[in-house]
Amino acid sequence: MRIFVGFRRPRKPILGLELAGEIEAVGKDVKRFKKGDLIFAFTGKCFGAYAEYTCLPEDGLYMPADCIMALRPSNVTSEEAAAVPSRGTLALYFLRKGNIQNGQKVLIYGASGGIGTFAVQLARYFGAQVTGVCSTANLDLVKSLGADKVIDYTKEDFTNSGESYDFVFDAVGKRYSSKLQCKKALTPNGKYISVDEETPRLYLEDLILIKKLVKAGKIKSVIDRCYPLEQMVEAHRYVDKGHKKGNVVITVGHDNKFNNYEN
Repeated sequence: MRIFVGFRRPRKPILGLELAGEIEAVGKDVKRFKKGDLIFAFTGKCFGAYAEYTCLPEDGLYMPADCIMALRPSNVTSEEAAAVPSRGTLALYFLRKGNIQNGQKVLIYGASGGIGTFAVQLARYFGAQVTGVCSTANLDLVKSLGADKVIDYTKEDFTNSGESYDFVFDAVGKRYSSKLQCKKALTPNGKYISVDEETPRLYLEDLILIKKLVKAGKIKSVIDRCYPLEQMVEAHRYVDKGHKKGNVVITVGHDNKFNNYEN
């Protein structure tokens, strides 16, 4: 993260990696978008989502090198759209990295988090049999997202249950010790993937696929809380507690129009 963000201080003074909003103006050579378009974006190395306005290139192909941006789904709110670009595409990336297949038994650790809530829904979309691991308070939420089974990690250790999985996805990031522990729960050819193993490369096509799935009602955003931009500090303090359900959104008001940035 220091390589990406900055070693001593952030390279960009305005942070924030994803947003949903309305285009206020476009350059004379812009072809894909026009003023008034409702878009969502993963800003990548541009950062800048924590602001009332930001300027982004239209031609980004993949993140983190570029910004990836598309017209947002027409059937969701601004808040729901803001939560999609990074968490949705990251969930898609890691499930593909694990070569998820129809009929597989898949376990998602951290199934109630920002990435985990999308991963549960995407795994079901790919035809997997999904087990979600979360805390007691989030069992019903994870079930409602399509998990076939849920495990309360405060009461049961899935690695000692005797159950084997074709794919274990750690959507929280528990580092190397967790990989060694999770091997006990894998089938002989099973795979373990963690969100903290690498910096993923996310393509514009990934965002467009996620958009199509949201528009078709196959997946949805889970919003825990919304905070106005003025309460950014409080929003981060809440997220840092590690107990949020899905996503936390920052709202920015402009004459009753809202740009929303997922935290």
